[in-house]
Amino acid sequence: MQFAGEKLFKKRMPSQVSSRVINIADLRRLAQRRLPKVIFDYIDGGADDEITLRENCRVFEDVTFRPQQAVFIENCDLRSTVLGQEISFPALLAPVGYSRLVHPGGEVAAARAAGEAGTGFILSTISGHKLENVKAASRHPVWYQLYLVGGREAAEAAIERARFAGFSALVITIDTPVAGMRERDPRNGMKEILGGSLWAKLPFLPQFLSHPGWLISFLRDGGVPNLENIILPNLGPMPLIDVSAALAASVITWNDFGWLRKAWAGPILVKGVLTAEDARRSVDHGAAGVIVSNHGGRQLDGAPAALRVLPEIVGAVNGQAEVLMDGGVRRGGDIVKALCLGARAVLIGRAYAYGLGAFGHAGVSRAIAILRADVERTLRLLGCASVADLNPSFVQCPGSW
Repeated sequence: MQFAGEKLFKKRMPSQVSSRVINIADLRRLAQRRLPKVIFDYIDGGADDEITLRENCRVFEDVTFRPQQAVFIENCDLRSTVLGQEISFPALLAPVGYSRLVHPGGEVAAARAAGEAGTGFILSTISGHKLENVKAASRHPVWYQLYLVGGREAAEAAIERARFAGFSALVITIDTPVAGMRERDPRNGMKEILGGSLWAKLPFLPQFLSHPGWLISFLRDGGVPNLENIILPNLGPMPLIDVSAALAASVITWNDFGWLRKAWAGPILVKGVLTAEDARRSVDHGAAGVIVSNHGGRQLDGAPAALRVLPEIVGAVNGQAEVLMDGGVRRGGDIVKALCLGARAVLIGRAYAYGLGAFGHAGVSRAIAILRADVERTLRLLGCASVADLNPSFVQCPGSW
């Protein structure tokens, strides 16, 4: 499925993607060049002083490898199983809201790239594409991430649509009682651009005019999209607005898991867990999986890096649920370190969002290919033939861990 605006970039994607993009940082630079500042900073930024945002990536430097040398490996097996479903390598694409503003293909393009690579995709509630179209783009696992934006009735309707469309898991995000203070957004005019008057938008228009390629594709796609999976009773799809106020009015609590379990018969994962206590609560409330995450450093600044608390969560769950980790992954080596410390798989968000911003579907595919090749190379250098064989003996952590 190709959306209006995608053709503008299609001709120049293949050669640039193959010859100029060696790592995720390259995709980041190209996305920054193509996107207006407000859109790029939405992807790139974090809360407050962005301490947690930076620490998510830096913490991987604290963990070093312990390779087993002189080992011949004929074939590396990167396959993993998450919630009983096989994926081609142990990374799934995380939910990223507002993706259709990044590129017209948005979530559909990302899900298609994930499916082509044989791995999973998680769709955010804050999506500009209908969930049915996203699921149709991939034959591999697609999960639905739920906020209660729009209220319980709207959430129940979305859950039913997701079930009917073939989504295989529900991801409940628990770390958004309010939106974090993402200071780049108000400085760049995110609220005014999404919902303000023309007069309020005027100070921020130059950033769009200086990125004509993005602007043309955005206008061809119809401008700011609606939130197609939040259907308000008697009103239709919710307008795409700054969701800060909506999040504050739609807090998920542990009491909600009762009706959520009744509404969704499949597996539920709890995303946003950073303590052993919340990990055990998740299991007690029927979670099949726990996602260790600080929301990419976009919520509580000063929260611990996801990798730092991963061993605590793995120990607390004690095999009663699968543990995934989300946050800071930019290299295949990062993925391997997380698996050595007990994660079943990781979620990648910014890594593929940069690719989406730079080249749409082809950029997402390139991001996945980079990380997959990194994982295989790292396994060979470690002397490990399979991701299933990774364990703590392959890494050295600081004594304080």
